[in-house]
Amino acid sequence: MNLQNILSELEQVDGDVYDRLKHVSRRHMFSLFSRKAAAVAAPTVLASALNKAYGQSLDPVVVDVLNFALTLEYLESEFYNVGMDTPNLLTGTPRTVFAQIQKHENAHVNLLKSVLGGQAVEKPRFDYTAKGMFPNPFGNYEVFLTLSQAFEDTGVRAYKGQAPRLINNDPILTTALQIHSVEARHAARVRELRGQKGWITGNMSPGVPSAVYAGDEAIRHLEIPSTIEGVPIENSTEAWDEPLSKEDVLKIVMPFLA
Repeated sequence: MNLQNILSELEQVDGDVYDRLKHVSRRHMFSLFSRKAAAVAAPTVLASALNKAYGQSLDPVVVDVLNFALTLEYLESEFYNVGMDTPNLLTGTPRTVFAQIQKHENAHVNLLKSVLGGQAVEKPRFDYTAKGMFPNPFGNYEVFLTLSQAFEDTGVRAYKGQAPRLINNDPILTTALQIHSVEARHAARVRELRGQKGWITGNMSPGVPSAVYAGDEAIRHLEIPSTIEGVPIENSTEAWDEPLSKEDVLKIVMPFLA
């Protein structure tokens, strides 16, 4: 276990993690793990520190939300790990971009698993062809980009959809929203690599399964219309990302489960 890497990854998705770990400083933690006996127990000690920091024991609803998020993060992290390891798929600027996204997604997985501890779900097996819908995803750069966009935009809407279920746990809600904002940055960057705007117009995007953007054409929020006189309706749809329910997200993800 590389403690330095894990703590650095936690900082990427939660810049306030050391403020939360009030009962153990960075220096104390590294001192603790420098001892041979403690090093053996490192995963347990780190999980315990995170559990205290994020206010556990976890409510069953929170466990369900975090495991749902973890499954999506598994999907993304594995996708980028395979993509980065595939010769000649990613070069130049795209490789630099996806190397950073890969680091973020792996950090998300590590954080969620650490908070969940023994309640974390196992990583499923994935079929990135989606039962043949996307042939050769790691041999065709355009297909890889299309799937990346689908996963990132789904992640943005999925986190938004689950946020209300975390309303009673401020630390975890805060961290989930921090991950949500990073996923949104990923989505915008990937869309730009595809030659598209960094935001979604209406509910359509070439090549991406329609379910990813279902309902995203909405122009009413809190029963207030977001249209502005003289501004095309399509532009109004760009100002909002609509949440996706867990059920809707699972419909999108299910074809990618082996």
